[in-house]
Amino acid sequence: MREKKRGALSEVLDYAGGYKVLTCLSFVLSGLSAVTGLMPFVYLWRIINEVLKTGQDIGKASNIIHYGWMAVWFSLITMLIYFAALMCSHLAAFRTASGMKKALLSHISLLPVGFADEMGSGKLRRVVLETTGSTETMLAHNLPDMIQAVVTPVCMIIMLFIYDWRFGVACLIPLFTAFACMMRMTGPRMEEDMKRYQDALEKMSNEAVEYVRGIPVVKTFGQTVFSFHRFKKAIDDYGKFCFSYTKNMRPSMTLFTVFINSAFAFLICLVLFLTGGSEASTDILTNFLFYVIFTPVIVTTMNRIMFMSENTMKLNDTLNRTKEIFDIKPLPEPERAVHPEGASVELSHVTYHYTKDAAPAVNDLTLKAEEDKIIALVGPSGSGKTTAAGLISRFFDAEKGSVRIGGADVRDMRKEELMNNVSYVFQDSRLLKRSIADNLKMAKPDATDDEIKEALSLARCDDIIDRLPDGIHTVLGSEGTYLSGGEQQRIAIARAILKKAPVVILDEATAFADPENEALVQKAFGELTKQSTVIMIAHRLSTVRNADRIYVMDKGRVEEEGTHDELLHNKGLYSRMWDEYNKAASWKVGVAV
Repeated sequence: MREKKRGALSEVLDYAGGYKVLTCLSFVLSGLSAVTGLMPFVYLWRIINEVLKTGQDIGKASNIIHYGWMAVWFSLITMLIYFAALMCSHLAAFRTASGMKKALLSHISLLPVGFADEMGSGKLRRVVLETTGSTETMLAHNLPDMIQAVVTPVCMIIMLFIYDWRFGVACLIPLFTAFACMMRMTGPRMEEDMKRYQDALEKMSNEAVEYVRGIPVVKTFGQTVFSFHRFKKAIDDYGKFCFSYTKNMRPSMTLFTVFINSAFAFLICLVLFLTGGSEASTDILTNFLFYVIFTPVIVTTMNRIMFMSENTMKLNDTLNRTKEIFDIKPLPEPERAVHPEGASVELSHVTYHYTKDAAPAVNDLTLKAEEDKIIALVGPSGSGKTTAAGLISRFFDAEKGSVRIGGADVRDMRKEELMNNVSYVFQDSRLLKRSIADNLKMAKPDATDDEIKEALSLARCDDIIDRLPDGIHTVLGSEGTYLSGGEQQRIAIARAILKKAPVVILDEATAFADPENEALVQKAFGELTKQSTVIMIAHRLSTVRNADRIYVMDKGRVEEEGTHDELLHNKGLYSRMWDEYNKAASWKVGVAV
């Protein structure tokens, strides 16, 4: 038997837990408030009817005060019931949005680190923060309004035909015409447009993050946003889509607005037709006044229905985007774990593509790092150095070949054991807005203050700690306490020293360091090499000249390997890179005299 597809609402409410009952209660209360909200119109009609029937002898209208108080009481009751409905819906909505975020973050924590790079940090941030947050608006506000938008028209149509069916028909003509215009805007076509709109926002968000990261380059070289072609194109594409979509929807929206607000005109035409230009009877005048007062409810209801359709599409889009993340499976864990013997690292005939259509990031790559030795990976940008390092840390799995640590394939090691064996220092290490000690305890939660201070001292961080107001317990970011890029790198290296992992990967660890910090970072590297196998990725060739072995990579392969002197003697790619590096290092700005 074919499984019935679940609706978007039922899927979202799975994250509400025990608070799902509050959502159901909010539905009931919202529907009840819709019914009671129409009662003041009933009593208003009775007041008008009694006033017109008594004419100038207003003293005979003995029920006016009673009807007036009943209208007031029903208005108050409606507000109280709707307030209770919103209280229930908000409590459920906050729990649902929180549950969805927790489920997403819990799933993301199980995914390989490489997945974030492939998806894009801007898109990932938007899904986790903004997209799931839209469910709160939907559940807290839109769903109660949706119930009212369903219950109100039913009661409204009944009321339209109770008093005078002719006036009811006159109100329904513009109502159905407006509804037809609305369906053109909120049908399947709009669902596709909504997806394109969200895609455009995600793309622009991704490119904006990259642009912000590149602001130092922009300011240094006096560039503008136009130099970031992808960001500029994302903005232009978003603008073109919004303009095109608005232009396409303009006729339908104009007709919708005209007809939804034209019920009064239809009522006047009907009165003129019924009276034939003569004086209107009391019953016709009473019903006319009632429907004139009642028609604003039609406008409000139709607008709610229109926005309800749009928000339902947003909810569906939210679920589709969160499913994209939930559908990404964590890397498989071995049934029987294999333990490494030693700290050697070996990549054998490894191939990996980031996407199916892209060229291989590494292609039949083979290299080896002996235990307690330093190897360096150098080469042009895009040669596969960082990809190779990511494969060792199992940020993603090789498509072909094997990656081994201590003779054990990383795919056969438990995640916790692999992380204990490998320490990774990124080129732009970020520290948490916590104390220095807390940042280091991420590597060793049970570390003592003495152990932390020793690791910081070995990483040449004494000058940093001495000027901080509370030493290792100073919270970064508080009271104007900030560290430079090079200082953050030294703290990150101290964390790696504290971890004492058998294998350490340094990915452009001196990229953002000034000369003074670079010298200190290099000394900190020396402490790491005493206790670990080190794999160093670098563009500054001066930092790798003392490596035990240098692998020169290009187009995902190893082009050359050897020591610094051997590679210079070969007069190959490394030799050319060394010459270019020395030319760049000796370059100076001339001053005109």
